[in-house]
Amino acid sequence: MGLLNRSGLSRDEKKTFALHFSYSFIEGILAGLIALNEFVFVKSLLGSGYQVSVLFQFSTLVFLVLVFFSAFLRQIKNKKRLLRLTAIITRIPLLLLFFFPRSPEQLTGDSVYHYVFLGIFLVYFLANPVVFPSINLFLKNVYSHNNFGRLYSYATTANKIVMMSTTFAYGWALDANHYIFVYVFPVAALLGILSISLLSLIPYKQETQPEASHSVWQGIKQSVYEMTNILIKNIPYRHFQVGFMFYGFGFMGSYTVIILFWEFGLGLNYSSVAFYRNAYNLLAIMILPFFGKLIGIMDPRRFAAISFLSMAAYISTLILTQHIDTYVVFWDITLYHTLIFYILFHGIFAATMVLMWSIGSAYFCAPAEAGIYQSIHLGLTALRSLFAPLLGVLFYELWGFTTAFSISITSLLIGAGIMWWSSVSHPLAKKVV
Repeated sequence: MGLLNRSGLSRDEKKTFALHFSYSFIEGILAGLIALNEFVFVKSLLGSGYQVSVLFQFSTLVFLVLVFFSAFLRQIKNKKRLLRLTAIITRIPLLLLFFFPRSPEQLTGDSVYHYVFLGIFLVYFLANPVVFPSINLFLKNVYSHNNFGRLYSYATTANKIVMMSTTFAYGWALDANHYIFVYVFPVAALLGILSISLLSLIPYKQETQPEASHSVWQGIKQSVYEMTNILIKNIPYRHFQVGFMFYGFGFMGSYTVIILFWEFGLGLNYSSVAFYRNAYNLLAIMILPFFGKLIGIMDPRRFAAISFLSMAAYISTLILTQHIDTYVVFWDITLYHTLIFYILFHGIFAATMVLMWSIGSAYFCAPAEAGIYQSIHLGLTALRSLFAPLLGVLFYELWGFTTAFSISITSLLIGAGIMWWSSVSHPLAKKVV
């Protein structure tokens, strides 16, 4: 923290950064566990491709509640209490994993444990519609514009380091015991409650008094009207979200297919999958501070185009690996030569997208509007998650890995083109954050 003492930060910024950093550190542990979740579902729990796509869907589908209830969330006076309550309700169910079976014989076929697992993580992800907009809202009310991207990148870098370490250790433990998760996630439940509780301690003062209480229907109409009005009037932001729709289709459509590719295309073990995730995250950690500064001086749509193109590049390396399958094996890790480029481009994607997806919307609005703009962004993420992951699995089952990946690449290229065109035809007049 000595660096912060010499950085000209205000007292509130230093306090906020300490809490934000601590939250990110603990969440890095949880992210490291969740990073292998879909692979655990396929390899240890013997779940189907469509089931694992539903598991992935839950992480974004939950943001649909923001489309209808963002107005209600903004009216809640005690947001800190809401966060703490959310932490308890959504993390406690992880304790149920302790009672899962420890053998494949009890998990074959259409096991009830598949659905219990899906239900537990649906509840877990229901915290995100409350937590994610709150992060933007809390931080934008304390961090200055010049420090926002920089401090966010520092906390995110710590998150990535911890996530990488956790993923490595967890992958090694899973290879030793495919059912170690039944012991790990109950501990994660307690850590999850602690991390969100720390986030709730960030200084925050309501700028305006909430409006009078609405009926459920009035609240839904107000939420939809506000979001629609912003998308109609704020043309650069509308283009930003259109570009993200194409990106989202490419990302979600390929995500589950990549998990299936690791298992059925390459036959990788847990240590190998953890290695690839760690390798690109290590690169992301190294370059994240650079991109944290770049996002503050670059049009966010051009920044997004870079992120989309890097993803298109790393998916291309997976197609290439099917035709050039040379590899080396070390420490029980299988490293394909072509996937060295997967690590390179995925590292760039990870470093840019973690900033773009989390705080990109804030560059199109005033600080007080950061919450509603992020709610729009997350709500639209949920809408595309209704169909994109399942379509990706369908394309794979109909035409194989190459065609499924090619469709995702095409969507990403269209999204990047829209972002670049918009930045040229509708430049931002000034920084409004």
